[in-house]
Amino acid sequence: MAKYKRPPGHHTITPGFSVPNANKVLEFMQQALGAELVDRYDMPNGQIAHCEVRFGDSIVMCGEAMAEWGGAMPAALSLYVDDAPAVDETYRRALAAGATSVMEPRDQFYGHRSATVKDSGGNKWTISAIVEEVSPQEVQRRMAAMMKG
Repeated sequence: MAKYKRPPGHHTITPGFSVPNANKVLEFMQQALGAELVDRYDMPNGQIAHCEVRFGDSIVMCGEAMAEWGGAMPAALSLYVDDAPAVDETYRRALAAGATSVMEPRDQFYGHRSATVKDSGGNKWTISAIVEEVSPQEVQRRMAAMMKG
């Protein structure tokens, strides 16, 4: 057994990314997606060396892209919101905060309403809510029907 446990809000795997202009991406996460800043360490030049933000019960780590750490490493993340109207509202806030649209909000064959945006750091955010409970068999059937055209 480990002597030290994980920090509060951290799960066995905690996602993170490094992007250019991480300060701008942090601002986007707070304004558009409702992230709460938990921890932050700045370099002498004011760029973010490391920060952690909380989305509900999850932590995401972020920092400025640095060549010595492998350069930019954007991520693809899914953010679950309460319901279908929250998907649409979060999508609108994301666009207003400078994101670009990858996919407008729409109901999916697997029972979610979702939309995808890309922030200025190149991270893709899929905003999603479960709007219908669909069995795995029904998902498979719907997917097969959709693929047939």
